[in-house]
Amino acid sequence: MLDEQLARVRTHRNNIQRYRHLLQTSLTEFEREFVDKRLSEEKSKLEGLTSSFSNEAHRDRSPGPDSPLA
Repeated sequence: MLDEQLARVRTHRNNIQRYRHLLQTSLTEFEREFVDKRLSEEKSKLEGLTSSFSNEAHRDRSPGPDSPLA
């Protein structure tokens, strides 16, 4: 499962790089708006994935109910 999540993060990061590169090229206004929208969507998806990683990591480090730290 972790491998799948890392692959998704990698895919979104690659897409973000691709869209940023495209924005540095000569585009029509319509194309630029399309790429801007896709870039925003990819950033949102990446943010969601990375925040879920953070939440899972925090939960995994939390002491369980039987832990002397709980």
